[in-house]
Amino acid sequence: MRTLIAVASLAALLAACGESTSNPDGNAAPATDPAPVGEPAPAPEPTPAPPAGGEQGGAASWREVVSAADASNLGRLDQAWRLGRAEAEDKGFASEVEALGPLVDPMAGQSGRLQPAPGTYRCRTIKLGSKSEGGLAYLAYPFFRCTVELSPGGDLILTKTTGSQRTRGLLYPDTDNRLVFVGAQAWGLDETGYPAYGQQPERDQVGVFERIGPERWRLVVPWPRVESKLEILELVR
Repeated sequence: MRTLIAVASLAALLAACGESTSNPDGNAAPATDPAPVGEPAPAPEPTPAPPAGGEQGGAASWREVVSAADASNLGRLDQAWRLGRAEAEDKGFASEVEALGPLVDPMAGQSGRLQPAPGTYRCRTIKLGSKSEGGLAYLAYPFFRCTVELSPGGDLILTKTTGSQRTRGLLYPDTDNRLVFVGAQAWGLDETGYPAYGQQPERDQVGVFERIGPERWRLVVPWPRVESKLEILELVR
C-alpha cells in the first residue's frame, strides 16, 4: 500500500484539446476537445505533486502498482489497435489514418534510447475508435506541451501540461522496446493539481511508451476510460 501511494502521488494523465475532422455520417467533431467535465477554454497548467524519493516511486515494476483491470487492458493492447484502427477506417477516415504513418503502426516501436531526455516536448493526441454508439471514430488534435522530468530518486515522469485533459505519471522499464506508463488525468479549468493513480479509477491511465523515430515517441493507452478504444499521445522535440 505504501508503494502504491508513493507511485500514485506522481500519477496523472492528460489528453489534448483542439480541432479535428468531421464524421462522414454528418456528426462534426468538436472544435475543442470535449473534456469529460466540460469547459469552454484550455485549462491552466496544474501544479505537479513533488516527486517521491526512490527509484520509480519505490516500486521496481509497474506490475506492483497497477490494478487488475488496467493490467488486463494492457494485455489486450493488440485488440485495441485492431478494433480502433478498423473502426476509424471503416467510418471514412482511412486517408487520415494512413497519413499518420508510423504513429499508428502497432509494430513501429524501436529498441534503444527508450527514455526521452528531460525537457520540454510538443505533444498531440490521436483517438481511434469510439467507446459509445454514435461516437466519433477518429479525433486528431493539435500540438500542446509536455515535459519529461528525471527526479532525484530516479523516477522518469511524463506530464502533459496544457489542454482540457492533462496527464502525469511514471515511465517504468519493461522490455527492450517499450516502457510502461502509469498515471492519471486532470480534467477541466478548475483543477490545479493532478490526481493520484488509484484514487479515482475513472481518471487512471496505463499505457505503452515507445520510441518510433529520431526524437519521436508515443504513449499508447488501450481502452482508455473516456471516448475512444485507443488513445495515442505523440511526443516530438
